[in-house]
Amino acid sequence: MRLDDIKISKAIIESYKDKLVKALDVDVAIVGAGPAGMTCAYYLARSGKKVVIFERKLSVGGGMWGGGIMFNEIVIQERAKGIMDEFGIRMRVYEKGYYMADSIEAVSTICSKATKAGVKIFNLLSAEDVMIRKNRICGLVLNWTAVEIANLHVDPITMRARFVVDATGHAAEVVRIAEKKSGLKLKTKTGKIMGEQSMWAEVGEETIVKNSKEVAPGLYTCGMCANAVFGAPRMGPIFGGMLLSGEKIAKELMRQL
Repeated sequence: MRLDDIKISKAIIESYKDKLVKALDVDVAIVGAGPAGMTCAYYLARSGKKVVIFERKLSVGGGMWGGGIMFNEIVIQERAKGIMDEFGIRMRVYEKGYYMADSIEAVSTICSKATKAGVKIFNLLSAEDVMIRKNRICGLVLNWTAVEIANLHVDPITMRARFVVDATGHAAEVVRIAEKKSGLKLKTKTGKIMGEQSMWAEVGEETIVKNSKEVAPGLYTCGMCANAVFGAPRMGPIFGGMLLSGEKIAKELMRQL
């Protein structure tokens, strides 16, 4: 069979168009395809919810790929071992309570499990604004990351979601937009983003789960974004809290959906 270059192009354009149209009205929209965002999406999709992730970069996985200082090994604590086991990610015992995993295997496995559960991930798309109706965040305003980088004046598109999850890590991109443009008071002690504190793994791993919650009507924090918003320490190259954070938000949204 001879390959037709135009047919190849049409197949890509038509398939992507159909996938994107279906993603414009969902149960949950997650911004950021790091370990927390993908874990959250996995549990939601597995329960039958319609969930989509928008990732501004070309690759998914956030900071998990690089482990610590580009040594692609990650640490997982006992509390999060069950989630790693559920994903089928192999681990080795370093010392009691400290498990080691290959970061490449971890990211690729979580991504594969999430997409096979039904999660649709769109890379190279950025959330440049939020959609607000009756003082509640109910969707996102999207544009190509390349448009943002090039500073081009190209209008975006909108999508609707019953709930939005900010899983953009340290940047807390969606919450910052909501704080700046919506006029909504955040559910923090100051009513604003409090900013992350210096690294402290023990406290950071506990508070990342505690701080994974609703920060404004319809908007939830997940992963490192949670500590950045609520003013807790970062935790460094230990990733159990990220997975537990994603699981917690998924369970909370399942109850509401």
